[in-house]
Amino acid sequence: MKIPIRCALSTFCALFLTASASAATPNITGDWKLNPAKSAYGKFPAPQSMLRKVMLDGVKLTISTTQRGAQGEVTSEYHYTTDGKPAVNKVSGGESKGSAQWIGDKLMVESSREVQGVVLSQKEIWTLSSDGKMLTVDAHVSIPNGEFDVKQVFER
Repeated sequence: MKIPIRCALSTFCALFLTASASAATPNITGDWKLNPAKSAYGKFPAPQSMLRKVMLDGVKLTISTTQRGAQGEVTSEYHYTTDGKPAVNKVSGGESKGSAQWIGDKLMVESSREVQGVVLSQKEIWTLSSDGKMLTVDAHVSIPNGEFDVKQVFER
């Protein structure tokens, strides 16, 4: 009689933990517009506009960004899975390697790419506000001549 009770308890615990993990994943899917007034680019100029479309379907994550600035309009699209597995994305001039994974209720996206023989790397922490209307992306960027931080605040 003890074995069925243990099996039932194990099954309940597994289902509870799975449900808890699913419930903790914030809904970041949607169209996000950069709010330059709330963002901080440090010494660098903020883009004139930026729209980020995020699609999260299970563990499949697609991030499409259209940014307009002094150099014109640039669009990029990245595909990850949120289980931390490595991903390779085709970008202008080569490839970007990276991964994405949930750290509690925050999404960490890490990427690196080589440009003209120099490696550029970035680590982003995405945080969704409690009301789901604001997405903050805190990025730490490493380039050969230094490191800097950027804070981007997006609104639905």
